[in-house]
Amino acid sequence: MIRFEDPEWLLLLLGVVGMVVVSLRLKKQGSVCYSDVGMLNQIGPSKWLALRHSVLGLRAVTLSLLIIGLARPQSGQRMQEVTTEGVDIVLSLDVSPSMKALDFQPKNRLEAAKDVVTEFIRERKSDRVGLVVFAAESYTQCPLTLDYAMLLNFLKDIEAGMLGDGTAIGTAIGTCVNRLRESKAKSKVVILLTDGMSNMGEIDPITAARAAAAMNVKIYTIGVGKEGRAPFKVKDAYGERTVMAETHIDEESLKEIARITGGRYYRAMDKQKLSEIYREIGELEKTKIETKEYLHTTELVGYFLLAALGLLMIELILAHTRFRSIP
Repeated sequence: MIRFEDPEWLLLLLGVVGMVVVSLRLKKQGSVCYSDVGMLNQIGPSKWLALRHSVLGLRAVTLSLLIIGLARPQSGQRMQEVTTEGVDIVLSLDVSPSMKALDFQPKNRLEAAKDVVTEFIRERKSDRVGLVVFAAESYTQCPLTLDYAMLLNFLKDIEAGMLGDGTAIGTAIGTCVNRLRESKAKSKVVILLTDGMSNMGEIDPITAARAAAAMNVKIYTIGVGKEGRAPFKVKDAYGERTVMAETHIDEESLKEIARITGGRYYRAMDKQKLSEIYREIGELEKTKIETKEYLHTTELVGYFLLAALGLLMIELILAHTRFRSIP
């Protein structure tokens, strides 16, 4: 990297350009009187004729180098020291059969959630992210990792109904907290998404939330699905058809879980709202990055002055020898 400490001196280069233009226009042709110039017409032009303006060129370059030297050119190397305070995030997704509801058209609830979570993961920079899925039981699909490509592959593999029928929210919280138990991150976060109410598991959701709060784990809870009845695809003896079924979300418990742990409860009734929720949480739990810049410079003035001195000597020699003009 080349920089100038006093760049205002570079404006004088315009004067050098003006000097060259004026000198070329005002250059007078020398003349010598002879009694007979017939023989001179037989002499071809000298090869030095093409270099007749070299003295002016050397003078312009010399002045330019001196001006650049006045501007104090410096070579520098910019270095950065980056300090990050990462966030450890566990994404917990409900994979119970009710997540097959088609009220997030054109996809079901789980597929819409997977799309939104994929974008959330891709926006992470230096945060460790893990994935816990739950239904009748809870399971760690992917531990905390910085390998987002691997995490996204694990996310693609989850399906509604893969862990049986039921919703064990307390067990899911316990699994997430266990994954964050050894975390040294300044911020430890769980984002729990469900469309039901806890009806399975040996751990009560509120008890699990208190345990999470004791370990400084913040839980954001998200309830997905529209109010009342939702459409489902079913297969029977008559083929595939759509039926309506009741779905219920225990919003009071989800709000209490968020309150106890210092998080927040959200409700999403469509994919757009769900995307906005994850984006908001991403802004709330943004990694802190501090950057310090260092610039190491070396003065280059001496090189330009030496070059100018060398060219000045060449100009003086040529001006008094080969290109000496006749008064």
